[in-house]
Amino acid sequence: MIRHGESVYNALRAIKSKDPEYIEFLREYDKDYTSPACRKLAEMVWERYALLTSDYETPLSDKGREQAYKTGHALKKQTFAPDIVLVSPYLRTRQTWEEMQRGDFDAGGARVIIEDRIREQEHGLSVLYSDWRVFHVLHPEQKLLRELMGPYWYQYPQGESVSMVRDRLRDVTTMMIREFSNLHVLMVTHHLTILSVRANYERLSPEEFIRLDNRQKPVNCGVTRYIGDPQKGADGKLILSEYNTKHY
Repeated sequence: MIRHGESVYNALRAIKSKDPEYIEFLREYDKDYTSPACRKLAEMVWERYALLTSDYETPLSDKGREQAYKTGHALKKQTFAPDIVLVSPYLRTRQTWEEMQRGDFDAGGARVIIEDRIREQEHGLSVLYSDWRVFHVLHPEQKLLRELMGPYWYQYPQGESVSMVRDRLRDVTTMMIREFSNLHVLMVTHHLTILSVRANYERLSPEEFIRLDNRQKPVNCGVTRYIGDPQKGADGKLILSEYNTKHY
């Protein structure tokens, strides 16, 4: 599994971190996210930094393209050659796959499948704001609900909870067992998707999932690999052999 390269949304965080008014917004948010001053700053941030694009259409940054190119170039030297390539339909993942091939990663005769079940977690209404703090200020009941439910069970309006992402990744695993047994599968995908696959394969609890997300988030273009061991379990088992390896 490979996470996409840096997207323009990822890059936006670094830009905002240097804006004095955004820093002031963060201070007001921590002090009182319901105050009129915080709401005014939130509206300013929304107007200044909203990407005005769907999550599906969010592209790679120039840095993200370079990360993907270098990752493809590094992986061409390894013995791994995929039989099947599953690519999320989101623009940034398709661009990552394109840049990996431009970096001389040889997919050979691999079958490439655009698989929408490996898309990122759907963030619903919050996508409008391009910043979760702005979303919370303008929809304070959602902040209260997330704090009550916890980040694992909370479901964005018109979006998904982590549990729902794990459910559709179980479907993908079932498909791979049925259709791709004994084949090498490469997945070009997203942050929450990679964590969900890990959680499903390693039987992680909701609490263990959140700890993994807090401490070891998948990096852009990080490589995670499972290798089948026929000696594990009655029918064999996939064993984690590397996680979050960077090649740039």
